[in-house]
Parts: sequence; C-alpha cells; structure tokens
Amino acid sequence: MTGWLYSSVGVMRTGAGRLDASRGSVWAAMAMKAALLLAFVVALTVPLDQLEGKGMAFRFPLFMLSAAIVPLAWRRRFQPYPATADVLVVAPFLLDTLGNLVGLYDAYDATDDVLHTINWILLVAAFHAWRFRRDGSAAAMSGRDAWLLGAGIGALAIVGWEIAEWIVAETGAGGGLALTYGDTVGDLALSTAGGMLGSWLGVRYLGDFSVPSGATDLG
Repeated sequence: MTGWLYSSVGVMRTGAGRLDASRGSVWAAMAMKAALLLAFVVALTVPLDQLEGKGMAFRFPLFMLSAAIVPLAWRRRFQPYPATADVLVVAPFLLDTLGNLVGLYDAYDATDDVLHTINWILLVAAFHAWRFRRDGSAAAMSGRDAWLLGAGIGALAIVGWEIAEWIVAETGAGGGLALTYGDTVGDLALSTAGGMLGSWLGVRYLGDFSVPSGATDLG
C-alpha cells in the first residue's frame, strides 16, 4: 500500500505524470496510432498524384515503428502508461503523412518548413515526457542542463532524418525523393530551432513541480 501511494505521489508531481493519469490518455494514444495506420492504408492503396515521388512505401515501416517505440521502452516498468510520450512520438509522423496525403506540401511551399518546426517541438517534448516519468533520472538535472539535453537530442534527430532522406534520394527506394541542398539546410535549421523550443516547453510544463523554481529555471 505504501509503495502504491509513493508511486502515485511521484506520478502526480510531474506534468507528464498528471497527463498520463488523466482519463482517456491511453485511448488518445491508440487513436493516434490507428489514424496513422489508416493514413498509410490510403496512401499505399489509392493512386494519388500528390504522393508521387514522396517515398511513401519506404516511409511506411519507419513511420509505423514510431507506434512501437514507447510500448517497447516501457514494458510495464512503471504506472500509469506513458501515454503523453506515446502521443507526442506518433504525432509528428501522423502530421507528415497527412500533409502528404492531402497535398499540403504541393499546395503551400511553407508546409515543409512549418511541419519540420512543429514536428521537432513534439518529438523533443516527447523525450522530456518520457524522461520525467523515469524515477530519479530527471530530478538530478538542472533545468538548463535538461533544456540543453533535449535541444541536443533534437539536433541529432534531424541530422539522422536528413541522412535517411539522402539515402532514399540516392537509392531511389520507395520512388525516391526530390531534395535540394537548400531543403536540407533549411530543415536542419528549422528542426533544430523547433527542438530548442520543444525542449523548453517540455522542461517547463512536463517537468517536476515539486522541485524549487530555481532548479527548473533556464535562466
């Protein structure tokens, strides 16, 4: 009983824990994954002009892998289920897929820039949502160090993403991609900036509310 009470108090003292403990959090994560799968079913079975050259067949297994990341990492090591991290991990892949599916990338030149920024805000926030649910690992780090850690993770992630896109473009896998040097540099800059903002939001709103304010201050 005491262990359960301690665990419950620990969960509720973080922003991520409070969201995870709320009603419907797990259903929200499941709905996000179902929507991603449905979007790819349409993308891979319906011939749409706006998907030409977007490498959707190559993206499918990689994007669906996002739905398994949090469950595999969690493995019932703590309760409740880290639904906030799960939603935030899957959301960028769903947004990117929907953007391609409805032709936003072709209709509006700014779509790629906007979504790269938003998606990296979400991904880095997901990192913090997970980190703050792990007992003891988050409290030992200052807010400034936590922000730098998240921003660094975001920067590494966009480098990896651009390398993957370059491989697709060079090999022609899944139909290939039409990439330019300007696209790559712009994506690196915007995603890094998005990751910096996402890290600040994650530390500020998903972190431990029980520590002194100075410990989570980024200033």
